[in-house]
Amino acid sequence: MFFITFLRNGVLRDMRNAMYKKTLELPLAFYSEKRKGDVISRISADVNEVQNSFLAILELIVKEPLTIIFTITTMLIISPKLTLFVFIFIPVSGYIISLIGKQLKKQSTKAQQEQGTFLSTIEETIGGLKVVKGYNSENYFNTVFQNSTERFFNLSNSIGNRQNLASPASEFMGITVIAILLWYGGQMVLIDKSLDGAAFIAYMGLAYNILTPAKAISKASYGVKRGNAAAERVLEILDQENPITSKPDAIVKTSFDDSIEVKNINFKYQDETVLKDFSLSIKKGQTVALVGQSGSGKSTIANLMTRFYDVNDGTISIDGINIKDMNLQSLRGLMGLVTQDSILFNDTIKANISLGKLDATDDEIIEALKIANAFEFVNELPLGIYTNIGDSGNKLSGGQKQRLSIARAVLKNPPIMILDEATSALDTESEKFVQVALENMMQNRTSIVIAHRLSTIQKADLIVVMQKGKIVEQGTHDELIAHNGTYNKLVTMQSFES
Repeated sequence: MFFITFLRNGVLRDMRNAMYKKTLELPLAFYSEKRKGDVISRISADVNEVQNSFLAILELIVKEPLTIIFTITTMLIISPKLTLFVFIFIPVSGYIISLIGKQLKKQSTKAQQEQGTFLSTIEETIGGLKVVKGYNSENYFNTVFQNSTERFFNLSNSIGNRQNLASPASEFMGITVIAILLWYGGQMVLIDKSLDGAAFIAYMGLAYNILTPAKAISKASYGVKRGNAAAERVLEILDQENPITSKPDAIVKTSFDDSIEVKNINFKYQDETVLKDFSLSIKKGQTVALVGQSGSGKSTIANLMTRFYDVNDGTISIDGINIKDMNLQSLRGLMGLVTQDSILFNDTIKANISLGKLDATDDEIIEALKIANAFEFVNELPLGIYTNIGDSGNKLSGGQKQRLSIARAVLKNPPIMILDEATSALDTESEKFVQVALENMMQNRTSIVIAHRLSTIQKADLIVVMQKGKIVEQGTHDELIAHNGTYNKLVTMQSFES
């Protein structure tokens, strides 16, 4: 038991670690189809189930079969005739027990999926509590959750009842074997006189001896069925192919010297085509802005450059090297990303900003905060950069969160900056602050700005106007205004709004 404790907990730890590592490696596309709660359930509940059911068998595998082998050998020596009789009976009882077990695995799988469903509901509810309360939909979510736990309740009952059937079923069969042995052996002793009475009593003792391990094994086989269902769910994630990886001989690139070339790329999410035959060239030091309506494929370009997704056709290359030939980490190391929803973690400001450069000093962090126009509000916080900002930064306002994500990109100091709608979630006042922060940051580096608001990109070296995955116009702000096309329309529409 002492060693098994280390084994059990070690297997649990290694499986969880492997699952989490895989969760981090799998591409974003994997999670657009899977519920987050389901993945969480696999890492917590299913791994536990595997550990409970499979490792309980470890003792059995060693202890019980030895007992059985030893006992049967002795029984054969005493009376081969009687033992043959026992042998006929064992497969029959095994078959009956396996019938009960078959159903078990099916229901266990269902129960584990249901666990994923209600974890998802919890995760979504906590994330969207504002909407739930704002629309008075507590009852609706309550019903969804209770329906899920009700299904789990029923499944667990039927699984439990089947498992509890194991014991009486094997007891009943065991007693039947003993009864038949008494009748048959009694005949051999009293009528045929072919067996010695004392030997018969010893034989019966041994037959009893075989029942306990047999019962334990039949019970364990149910555990295996449940564990098997959980193991399949764990392995489904561990065996997922990750299409986006570095090649074995990938090139490690640490600098950006000349240009980014996007050549004739096509891309579709599942079935809808987002980019058609799209080409773009970005010279070092340029600020290139991509504009267009929602759904015109602007953000997709950012996702493809960072290889969150891979292009279906065409190539994206940096300094003439196809990004698929580059080491994934060195590729992402060249880029700083500021997204529309500022993703922050429940930790201190310092920990959040230093993600791109873990060994950054406090001074470097303060410098980055100043460039991002965030130093003033951070300085006023009770613990400065050591203040915890709450779950996904919810203790801060939208503009403050966005400036922190800009500071994070500034500190990483990459040669290529990708700003994906970095100001679209802000009010005009915060936008001015963030705008200054972005301009500070974009000096002397190559930037790709994906913008909804045109006020943010008028100074760009090149503005690319997109529509349904194609480029309809490109040029500087003044050229495009003079051209009097789509861009001009967008500008006119927005100047009325502001």
